[in-house]
Amino acid sequence: MNLKKTVDKQTILVTGAAGFIGSNLAQRLLKTGARVIGFDNLNNYYNPQLKEYRLRLIEDAAKTSNGSWQFVRGDLADKELVNRVFCEETPSNVVNLAAQAGVRYSITNPDAYIESNLIGFYNILEACRHSYDNGASGVAHLVYASSSSVYGSDAEIPFSTEERADRPVSLYAATKRSNELLAYCYSKLYAIPSTGLRFFTVYGPAGRPDMAYFGFTDKLRQGTDIEIFNYGNCKRDFTYIDDIVEGICRVMEKPPAQTQGEDGLPVAPHAVYNIGHGEPVDLLEFVDILQQELVRAKVLPVDYDFEAHKKLVPMQPGDVPVTYADTSGLERDFGYRPKTSLREGLRAFAEWYKEYYENDI
Repeated sequence: MNLKKTVDKQTILVTGAAGFIGSNLAQRLLKTGARVIGFDNLNNYYNPQLKEYRLRLIEDAAKTSNGSWQFVRGDLADKELVNRVFCEETPSNVVNLAAQAGVRYSITNPDAYIESNLIGFYNILEACRHSYDNGASGVAHLVYASSSSVYGSDAEIPFSTEERADRPVSLYAATKRSNELLAYCYSKLYAIPSTGLRFFTVYGPAGRPDMAYFGFTDKLRQGTDIEIFNYGNCKRDFTYIDDIVEGICRVMEKPPAQTQGEDGLPVAPHAVYNIGHGEPVDLLEFVDILQQELVRAKVLPVDYDFEAHKKLVPMQPGDVPVTYADTSGLERDFGYRPKTSLREGLRAFAEWYKEYYENDI
C-alpha cells in the first residue's frame, strides 16, 4: 500500500473530525502530506472537552507533518454551510464519519438521529453530486461510516454484507442502513464512487465515553456498579481504532469502478464492507481482561473487589446478543484484516486513561 502516493497534496474532507474515528484518521492523513479539512459540530452528546483534546492532537500532528489542517465548526444539517465548504475547498475525497451515535440514545432522542444521520448525510450526497457541475472533476471517492447495527438480531453468524439487513432493531441502525441505500441511489444516478463501512464495536485510547469499556472504567474508578447486559450472555466483535483507520485508508485508495450497464446508465459504483476483528468475545471475558489491564495501568488498585461491582441485568431495547464480522470482502479486495488483540487494545486504552485522568486517579 502506498497511501502517501495516493493522497499527497489532495484535499480530504473528514466530517466528525473531533470524534473518535475521525480524529485518528485526520492524524494519519496529515502524516501522508494530505490537506485535511475537518468538520464537526462538537455537540454535547458526551463531554466536549474530550473532543477538544482530540482536536489538539490533530493540531500537533499537523505541526510535525507535511500536511495541512483546517477546521470548520458546523452542523451537517446546515446545507448552506456544507455547500460552501465544498465550493471553497473542493475536496477530492470525502470521509463522512459525522453521525449521532448510540443505540440506546436513539430511543430517547430520535430527533438527533434524523437531523444528523439522515438530513446531514443527504446534504453530503447533494454536495458530492454538485461537485461535478460545469465539468469539474468532483469528488473522486465518498467513504462513509455505517455500522454493524444494521444487521439486527436475526442475521446469520458471522454477519455478511450479502445479508439483506432490512430488519433493524433501533432507530440508529435504521438511519445507518438508510445511508447505505441513499448512497447506492446517488452512486447509480450520478456515478459518485462511494463505499460504506460497517464498523464493529470500535475501541481504544480517547474513545467514546458512552462505549462499554470506557463507561465501565469510569464507574469502577468511582466505586459504582457496572451493568452487564443479557446477564453476560452477549458477544461483541471488538475492533481496535488503529485497525479501523488502516481499513479506511486502504478503502480510500480504491474507489469502486465506474462501469456502464445495459440500460445505458452507470452501474452504481458503490460497495459496502465490514471492518471488524472477526473474533467475537464474550462480555464476561472482556470485563475480565479490562479489569486486569486497569490494575496493571494502576487505574485501579490491586485489591479492587470487582465481583462486588458487577451487576448482571436483562438485555436492553435495541441491543443484539452477538456481533460478528465476516471480513472476507475486505480481505479479498484490499488484502487486509484487523489484527490487534483485545488485550493489546485494552492495554493501550488503560494506559491512556491513566495518563489522561492522572490528576483524578
